[in-house]
Amino acid sequence: MDIISTNKQSAVNFLNLIIVGKIKEAYQKHVDPNGKHHNVFFPAGFQALKEAMQEAHIQSPNKQFTIKHVLGDDDLVAVHSHLVMNQGEKGMITIHLFRFKNDKIVEMWDCGQVIPENSPNEDGTFWIKVELAIYR
Repeated sequence: MDIISTNKQSAVNFLNLIIVGKIKEAYQKHVDPNGKHHNVFFPAGFQALKEAMQEAHIQSPNKQFTIKHVLGDDDLVAVHSHLVMNQGEKGMITIHLFRFKNDKIVEMWDCGQVIPENSPNEDGTFWIKVELAIYR
């Protein structure tokens, strides 16, 4: 397996472990503790982000997480996904961007967009509505 595929798999494994509450395991397997994250809501350092993820899991232990796309370029992996924190909510669109070094996450960015109840965009949140054209 090439390094981009390996990094993509590691990013997916990391996020899937986080979602089911195996946060310590996710960090032990996939994160360089000396790395950094860029989430503006938490103090610097992966330890602070890890603690925030543990707290989030306590508050919402039944999250639903669906990965839509995984893209890799050199040492970067982007994961586009749908996250629902609480049942009955529409949830949010999330993007996680990871930078890898020596098979470990050394840098991470994340952003999210809440999905509104009523959107004027008929193309939907994650898929494109395709019209079939028939030519005669």
